[in-house]
Amino acid sequence: MINVIHIIGFIFISIGLAFDVFGCLGLLRLPDVYNRLQAATKCITLGTCSILFGMLLIVGFTAAGIKAILCIIFLLLTSPVAAHALARAAHKSGVKLCESSVIDKYEEDGN
Repeated sequence: MINVIHIIGFIFISIGLAFDVFGCLGLLRLPDVYNRLQAATKCITLGTCSILFGMLLIVGFTAAGIKAILCIIFLLLTSPVAAHALARAAHKSGVKLCESSVIDKYEEDGN
């Protein structure tokens, strides 16, 4: 028998899968590395963390549930930092923004 917690877990997993699909579409459709990096970061933080949280709700606080919590914490701490480091390295190495970009904060700050 499926209880309410399992249904909520499946809803979180579905939301996470939707974010992952839209993030993958963003990787294909967006014009430059900076926009693609933003889509990939949202895909990881919102999509994968929602899937892991849904799994936690389904399995409970077992060994797999504790590992899901640790993975969520790890992803929330490392994904934005890694994306910032990659964007800064791409800008310093001379990767240009797309023509439709309006503002470049790194260039304004002189970095």
